[in-house]
Amino acid sequence: MPPVVHVAGTNGKGSTVAYLRAIFEAAGHRVHAYTSPHLVRFNERIRLAGELIDDATFAAVLEECETANAGEPITLFEITTAAGFLAFSRVPADVLLLEVGLGGRFDATNVIDRPLVSVITPVSIDHVQFLGDTIEKIAFEKAGIIKPGVPVVVGPQREAALKVIADRAAELGAPMRAHGHDYIVSVVRDGLTVDIDGRTEGLPRPALPGAHQIENAALAVAVARSVAADLANTPDNRADGLRTASWPARMQHLTRGPLAEMLPHGWTLWLDGGHNADAGRAVAAEIAEWRAERPDEPVHLIVGMLNTKAADDYLRPFAGLPASVSTVAIPGEAASLSAEAIAAMAGTAGVAAAARDSVAEALAGVIAGGGRTGRVLIAGSLYLAGRVLAENG
Repeated sequence: MPPVVHVAGTNGKGSTVAYLRAIFEAAGHRVHAYTSPHLVRFNERIRLAGELIDDATFAAVLEECETANAGEPITLFEITTAAGFLAFSRVPADVLLLEVGLGGRFDATNVIDRPLVSVITPVSIDHVQFLGDTIEKIAFEKAGIIKPGVPVVVGPQREAALKVIADRAAELGAPMRAHGHDYIVSVVRDGLTVDIDGRTEGLPRPALPGAHQIENAALAVAVARSVAADLANTPDNRADGLRTASWPARMQHLTRGPLAEMLPHGWTLWLDGGHNADAGRAVAAEIAEWRAERPDEPVHLIVGMLNTKAADDYLRPFAGLPASVSTVAIPGEAASLSAEAIAAMAGTAGVAAAARDSVAEALAGVIAGGGRTGRVLIAGSLYLAGRVLAENG
């Protein structure tokens, strides 16, 4: 396979990969990418030299891997990761952007002996049933992708998480560049600056909206600069990458489809797939910014969550921000929380919410409430985002 950029973390993995892909493609490189989960089609997880894997190629490599596995126990993620690796090995490319599925230390992707660079995005509490119930335990699992002597670039972290990652990097002799220490990000009037090794680079605001995307974009720039000797890229390439990166269901503005068409003139519909406490804080900060920009324009929230997520922790930062909150079950998803369960959890978090039978019903309720032109944000699970995009993408 081509050289690997291995990306672990809790929040921002997909966005960071999206920025890196845009940067390296702007520099003329052929880029493979492996991400999860998908939103609408499973093929979204495997991108070969810039294009989503086609059905025939995917079926062929999957069948080959199933034959090799000979009926032994294997998870869906393991078999599809093997199939992805087989496809990546057969299509020429300059780099593979490899996103961890869960954790890092025992993840199916963690079989690359010497990646070009390891990347750890912000770590927070998530998947506690698999990774541990403290930030230190989770950071230890994420730090499992660090390899002896291989550089590691680390995004914004809580102090406890950063210490665990730094200790592991030191133990393995892996040179580390950490946000706030080895690279500094500043927001300026026309965009942002990233300072590394005393060299400051001015950059445009990233294409993906939200204050948290500043940090994701800066991490991608820090990674791109750290591998420039192996994967040539210039300041212009990095600026172009930030301007053109695309990643669905990350504060995405929906402008077409049945749900968008339900809205009266002047209303806007948005979609986000963040699903843990830190994601809730990031989305709530964006809503607060919306309200500061347009105080007369109310924001209405529609939320669906899986039963593996702490919906109360996700919703707590929204207290006092939305004009209304509706909760829905995710259609066709056995692991979805019921609308009533999410509404009850919202109540414990200080957020008044009403259970609805569907997104369409929730949207109709918002519209029926009348009032001023507003924004509607559908948020919570990526699985809900996938259902919405399948009908309104």
